[in-house]
Amino acid sequence: MRRKRISIVTPCFDEQDNVRECRAAVRRLFDGELAGYDHEHLFCDNASTDRTADVLREMAREDPRVKVILNARNVGPFRSAFHGIRNTTGDAVLLLLAADLQDPPELLVRFVELWEQGHQVVYGVRKRREEGALMRLIRKAYYRAVSSLAEHPVPLDAGEFQLVDRRVIEVLRRCDDHYPYVRGLVASCGFRSVGVEYVWRKRARGLSKNRLGHLVDQGLNGLVSTARAPLRFCLPAGLCVSALGVGYAVFALFRDGRLSELGALTAALFFFAGVQVFFAGVLGEYLSAIHAQVRRRPLVVERGRLNFAAGEDFPVEASSFSDSSLSFPDEAA
Repeated sequence: MRRKRISIVTPCFDEQDNVRECRAAVRRLFDGELAGYDHEHLFCDNASTDRTADVLREMAREDPRVKVILNARNVGPFRSAFHGIRNTTGDAVLLLLAADLQDPPELLVRFVELWEQGHQVVYGVRKRREEGALMRLIRKAYYRAVSSLAEHPVPLDAGEFQLVDRRVIEVLRRCDDHYPYVRGLVASCGFRSVGVEYVWRKRARGLSKNRLGHLVDQGLNGLVSTARAPLRFCLPAGLCVSALGVGYAVFALFRDGRLSELGALTAALFFFAGVQVFFAGVLGEYLSAIHAQVRRRPLVVERGRLNFAAGEDFPVEASSFSDSSLSFPDEAA
C-alpha cells in the first residue's frame, strides 16, 4: 500500500542561520510521530544575498527529500510560496512553514490527525503573539477588517500556516493570480475546515525581513484581493458628501441670505478635495492590481532547482506552468 506523502513549503530570504534548524525540526517529526508518512520539504529561496542558497545546496545533496527552487530575483513571500505550492506532489501540503520557526512545526502532527479525520483545510489560529502590544493590536484590527469586508469568510488570526488536501491544491493551481493572497484563496474554496489555536513565537535568530513597507503592501493586497466593499463604498459615500455640501449651502443661504464666507468655503474646498483624493486612492489600488494582472508577467523566474527528477510529472500542466514561471540552469548547482 502506498504511503501518503506530506509536502512542506518554506519560502526563505537571507535565512542562512535558520534553514538547517527548520529542516531538522521537520525531519524529527517524520522520524518520530509522523514516521508512517513520506514527505518532501520544498525550500523556495527568494534570491538571498547571504549564504542561504549555498546552505540549501548542501542540504539537498545530503537529503533527496529536500527540494529547492532558486528564484532569479526576490518576488516576495506570497508569490514565492504560491509558486512552491504549485510544485508540490504530496497528498496534503503545509502551505507555509516559516524558516524562523515562529509557527511551531510540531503542530503539524495535530494538523495531520485532523486531515485524516476528513478536514480538507486545517489552519493555525494565532491565539497569542509574542510581539509588541501595538503590532498585536494592529494585526487584530486588520484581520477583523478583512474578515468583515471579504466576500467569503476568512478565518480570524490565521495565516498561511495550514495543511490543505490535494483537492484544494488542484483548485489553487487553477488560480491565475499575479499577487496571490494565499489564505484568502484557500478560504474562497469553501472546503471543510477546522482551526487549531497556538502561540506565534518570538523569532529566535536573526531579524525579520518583512519591514513596515512590506507589511503595508501585503495588507493592502489582502484587502483588495478579498473584498469589493471599498469600491462599492465610494459611490454612496460620494453621494452623501455631495448631499451634505448642497445642504450646507442651502442652510447658509436661508440663514444669512448669502453663502458662507471665504474661510468656510476654503475649509469646504479642502474637505471635498481630500475626499476626492481618498477615493482616487481606493480606485488606484484596484487599478494597480488589475494592471499587474493583465500584463501577465511570470509569477516567478527560476534560476535553478535541485532534487526535482528529470521529467518529473508535476501536477501543473506544461502550458500553464510556463505561464507561471521561467526556469534557467543553475550555474552553481
